[in-house]
Formats: sequence, structure tokens, C-alpha cells
Amino acid sequence: MTHTAAALAALGWMLAEWVRSGKPTMLGAASGAVAGLVAITPASGFVAPLSAVVIGLAAGIVCYTAVMVKSKFGYDDSLDVVGVHGVGGILGALATGVFASKAINPAGADGLIFGNWALFQSQLIAVVATVVFAVVGTSIILFILKAVMGLRVTEDEERMGLDLSQHSESAYVFSAEYEESPSAAGHGKAMSRSATERA
Repeated sequence: MTHTAAALAALGWMLAEWVRSGKPTMLGAASGAVAGLVAITPASGFVAPLSAVVIGLAAGIVCYTAVMVKSKFGYDDSLDVVGVHGVGGILGALATGVFASKAINPAGADGLIFGNWALFQSQLIAVVATVVFAVVGTSIILFILKAVMGLRVTEDEERMGLDLSQHSESAYVFSAEYEESPSAAGHGKAMSRSATERA
């Protein structure tokens, strides 16, 4: 189930990218596969392979859409945690309530497509409770952090770069006399222009 959903979610994400921007990307395929794994997790062991196909394909398209609309909501999510994990997890939990089958797992319950509204209702209540818990808990943590140390670095520190301003480390040396080359933690050394020109 997991491989099926991941593969179809990667395909779904790439198709959505193709429709929107004219070409799919490898990053999109990887993000889609993760979205499929997230969505199928609650359903694994409870749904049939064809249901995993539907869940995976839906996860790829829905999560891609969620990632694309984040700029309209204005929230900061550089790793797309909300769009991939949050939306994918909600989709998967609700899809479990739709596609679960006792034919696959007799210890489970039938879902909505098999006439059992109760499982879908339970999944919906669990999703709402989880979202409320996550929002309230995160808000409390952020409030405490803001009071103790702040939530963002200064604009000058952002311009300098977080590696340098927060960790006093630089991955690359940039100067007029040296070419850009790895230098942090002894991984390589700077080369002069004349040395690089000879190479």
C-alpha cells in the first residue's frame, strides 16, 4: 500500500505541476512521494490497493495545491510542513474513514463507501481535535518563545545569513582574491584565482 500511494502521489504532484507550470520537477516528485506516504499512513492495513491508488493520487494533487496557495494566506512555511504533512495527514485520516474495509482487516471497520458513516464521523472528529490541539499547543509554545528569546532574527542578521549570524560559520569563502570554494570544518580550502586559472 505505501509504495503504491507514494508512487501515485509523486505522479499526481508532477501532473499538477505540469498543468500549472508546463513541466514537472524532481523536487515536486519527491514532495509528492512524501505526501503520499503521509496520506497512506493512517490507512495502511485497512484499505485495498485500488483505494491506495486513489488516496495517493489525491494526496499528490491536493498537497501540491495546498503548497501553491500558502502565499495567499501569508504564513511562513519554508519546508511546506503544513501543505505536505498537515494537509496530507488530514486527507489520509479522512480517506481512511471512506475506504477502510473489513475484507482487508477484519479487526478494523468498514468505511463510508461500504455504508458505515460512523467510521468517517470518528475520523472527522479525530482530525478536528488534532488540529485544535496542534494550533493551541503551538500557539502556547510560540508565545513563550517570543517572550523569552523572540521568534525572528533581526533584518541585519537575515541579510548577513543565519549560518554566520547565529552559528559563526561560513560554508564558502567569498573575496576578490579567492574563488568560491568549500571551507567550513576543513572540507576543502580556498584556491587563489591564478591556481584555478591554471587548473
